[in-house]
Amino acid sequence: MPRKVQLLSCKSPGVTEAGCDEAGRGPIAGPVFAAAVILPPDFFHPLLDDSKKMTAAHREELRAVIEREAVSWAVEMVSVEEIDSINILNASIVGMQRAVRKLSVKPEYLLIDGNRFKPFDGYPYETVVKGDGTYASIAAASVLAKTYRDDYMKNLAREYPRYGWERNMGYPTAEHIQAVKEYGYTPHHRRSFHPKELELTLF
Repeated sequence: MPRKVQLLSCKSPGVTEAGCDEAGRGPIAGPVFAAAVILPPDFFHPLLDDSKKMTAAHREELRAVIEREAVSWAVEMVSVEEIDSINILNASIVGMQRAVRKLSVKPEYLLIDGNRFKPFDGYPYETVVKGDGTYASIAAASVLAKTYRDDYMKNLAREYPRYGWERNMGYPTAEHIQAVKEYGYTPHHRRSFHPKELELTLF
């Protein structure tokens, strides 16, 4: 049963808040995607929740609603090369910062999913653990980041069909790990992280 996620404000009513989230911190292949979303203050959809708790069909339905009804939204991709250069945590933060800068409406306050972020451009912000299950704007950002990344990995899977990316989205599933053992790494695999099952596999 879909549950209501309240759009809460950590400041006074009327403050323009942008919810921020990312998708793709855990995979061993593919970029990380980040999104920022400003929703109307009265926005509500019964299916909206943490994107990980939603079905793929519901995420696609919500993506269309968010893109149509949001005050402003933006999605940014951070490449594998940049992830390996600055690490996945920093890449996630950079992605969210870039998404905020891409918004057509300047927010007054940022709601960040998780417990880590870095100040930039003078924006006041708050980190919220499990924020994608608490604030509608963060949940909306999680839906956009997840759906855009999934689409990207499905397209990439057509070029590299042996790794099952259309199913595992680059996460280190047993199928994915076995494929790396058999066929090696691709240019889309992250060099800065791999599971212990692949520690003896050379890039």
